[in-house]
Parts: sequence; structure tokens; C-alpha cells
Amino acid sequence: MAISIQFIFNESELTAGTRGASLGPKALKIAAFNAQCTLFQDYPVQIIPNNDVAFSHAIVNPFAKRIEDFMNLFKHVDTVLSEALETGHFPIFVSGDHGSAAATIASLQKNYPNQKLGVVWIDAHADLHSPYTTPSGNIHGMPLAIALGEDNLENRRNEPHPETVAYWNGLKNYAGTKKVQPENLVFVGVRDTETPEDNLIKTLGIKNHTVDEVRRKGPKVIARDVLNQLNSCDLIYVSFDVDSMDPVEVSYGTGTPVKNGLFPIEALDIMEVLVQSGKLCCLEFVEINPCLDNKQNKMAETALGILEPLVEQVERLYIKN
Repeated sequence: MAISIQFIFNESELTAGTRGASLGPKALKIAAFNAQCTLFQDYPVQIIPNNDVAFSHAIVNPFAKRIEDFMNLFKHVDTVLSEALETGHFPIFVSGDHGSAAATIASLQKNYPNQKLGVVWIDAHADLHSPYTTPSGNIHGMPLAIALGEDNLENRRNEPHPETVAYWNGLKNYAGTKKVQPENLVFVGVRDTETPEDNLIKTLGIKNHTVDEVRRKGPKVIARDVLNQLNSCDLIYVSFDVDSMDPVEVSYGTGTPVKNGLFPIEALDIMEVLVQSGKLCCLEFVEINPCLDNKQNKMAETALGILEPLVEQVERLYIKN
């Protein structure tokens, strides 16, 4: 049991292709203020400000943009998360882009070396690219390849510079080559992938619960299926990218929106069941981008509506009274 929840606001968009995700934590805080929600007053908030280089046009490593700076952020996330765990807190991240989730996974594995980690990736995208396969060079499309220690050389299309490869190998080997095993990774809502990712998903046998399945079976059934798959895992990390939700239903306030996504209530129902498993060790919300929101601050407001009841569940199940 933890002594308290600690929010970690990771205000970075180093690995994104568009600007604005670093403002996601602030947008969520504004949504809370407008809703008279005291979530971020009731619990300590640690801020990771590391974003200035995102506004530089100098790209040294085009197949892994800003990877040299991302390595520094990676270590910073590890330090902050490790301190939260060492002081007995339950960590909840609100991060800018999804790239830094690779650092969250690596730090969790480092802090729980003798426990098996399960990862639930609720996202429109598989984020399985590497510098060898990426069509964009944006590292927010690569965090799970880092966590799995996968280059996917069978599907290579790029020849990254040796400096890029050195940084990439450093990220993959941080806290061990494989932070998560393929059978302990589960996708929910993934629907926008490229051929190299599709091939790797097939090769590794990674399970994806599609939006159609969620709607047909029901979100709570899907969540129980996820838990059955991760039954042998000691701990579960849930990474929630808001682009997993339908942009028409919610808003386009995220960097890479994809139509035909989850409804907010479906995302909440899934995560509530995962929290109730008693195995949750960390929760992360990512990719709120108020600069792209076509409905003022709707994405942050929707995310808050999901986060608040989850915090209540975490408080009840994981925090000492």
C-alpha cells in the first residue's frame, strides 16, 4: 500500500511531430479548476520541465529526431519516478507526448526487478517503430520498440547514422534489454498502423482488442480478457493515449487523431476494471494537445472526467488510510 498518490506532470513533447502536447498537463489543470475539482491540490504534483529543444529546427538524427535530448529526459523520468516509488507514493503521470512512456516502463522494471510487468497500451497507434522502420523519425512512434528491445530489422527501410544507432541501443538497454515480454503487452483500440508494425505484431503475437470488439463484447468483458492474459504478471502499467478515443465524439485535441475510436465511457470502464485488479503500479495519460483542440479545452475536460473516478478507485484500493 502507498502512502499517497503523486501526480507527475511530464511537460515534454520532445518526441512528437507537432507542437503543443507539453501544454497537456496545464490544460488538464485548467479543466480541473473550471470544474472546481481539487485533484491537483489534494495530492502532490511533481513537474518535469524539459522541452525547450523541441522548438529547435536543427535535426541531427532524422530517423530518431532529438534522440540525444530524449536520452536526458529518459533518465530524468526514471529519477523522478524512482523517487516517488522509494518514498511510498503511487505514481500517476500526465505526460505530453507518448514517447516518454518508454522511460516509465524502463523505470518500473528497474524498480521492480524481480516482478513481471504487464503493459496495457490504450492507443490508436502501436508505437512499435524503430529508427530502422520509422516513416517520420518521431520517437513517440517508438516507445514500445524500446521497451521490447526490438529493431524490427526484417522490415527495415532506413539506414540510421551510427550516432543514432548508439543512442537507440542505449535506450533499448536501459534497465535491461526487454522491459516487457510480448505476451505481457496488450493493445486496446489500436487502428492506425504501418506495414512494419503489422508484421512485428504478427511475428510477436501481440494481442489487439479492437474498437469493434470493445463495442461488441463490452468494455468490461474486454478488460477481464486483458487481465486473464496478464494473469501471470505481478504488476500492471496502464498507458492511456487520448487519441484512443473518437475525435468526432470528443475533440481533435491530440497530435495524431484517428476516427472510429473508443467512447470516453468505454475507456473509463476498461481502466476501472484494470484498477480493481489490485495489480496496478502506475497510470499514465498522454497526448492532450490544447493547441489542436477544435472545441476549446474539450479533450482535457474529457480526460479529467476519466481520470477523476480512477483516482478515487486508486485511493480506495492502493492507499493507506
